[in-house]
Amino acid sequence: MSEQEHWEKVYQTKSAEALSWFQEHATRSLEIIRSIGAKPDSRIIDVGGGASTLVDDLLDHGFDHVSVLDLSASALEVARQRLGPKGEIVDWLAGDIRQVKLPAQTYDIWHDRAVFHFLTDPADRLAYVEQVMGSVKPGGHVIVATFAPDGPDQCSGLPVARYDHAQLHGEFGPAFELLEHANEAHKTPWGSVQHFVYCHCVKPH
Repeated sequence: MSEQEHWEKVYQTKSAEALSWFQEHATRSLEIIRSIGAKPDSRIIDVGGGASTLVDDLLDHGFDHVSVLDLSASALEVARQRLGPKGEIVDWLAGDIRQVKLPAQTYDIWHDRAVFHFLTDPADRLAYVEQVMGSVKPGGHVIVATFAPDGPDQCSGLPVARYDHAQLHGEFGPAFELLEHANEAHKTPWGSVQHFVYCHCVKPH
């Protein structure tokens, strides 16, 4: 089974609210984005956004240039149906972050909660960083959250890499200025706790 088939099956057989990474509100992510001083016309991409509620929160806070990318078209459809007419202004992108063609030097804010840690092959991580370099504006903000060192070593049956903030920043390199990092104890729908680390960097000019 390919990775795409795996994720299609996940979203076709389980409700979004039953998945371990589900958040009723993406509070930490939204706090970071709002702290940047992002404007309503800021271009934001949520990588691996799938059925995440971050897009709901962004639209509710007046952001009207939001893109959501996910490997699973089924995940995107969950969010699209949930939003109804409000979702018509969202740019829904089905594709693999390692290969998808993104517009050059376009995004003011790149957000990823729980995609990067699935990239256990160094070549895949390099491809990801190249996508950031190509599609984020110079001086744009990059927010990435992964499992922390004491987080799970698997998710949805797949192996993951775990990082502290220095390791995660190191994957992007010293040219990216680390503005802040934060830890999060995420409570799953069934009450267990998963530890995440967030890194907020700025892409070099």
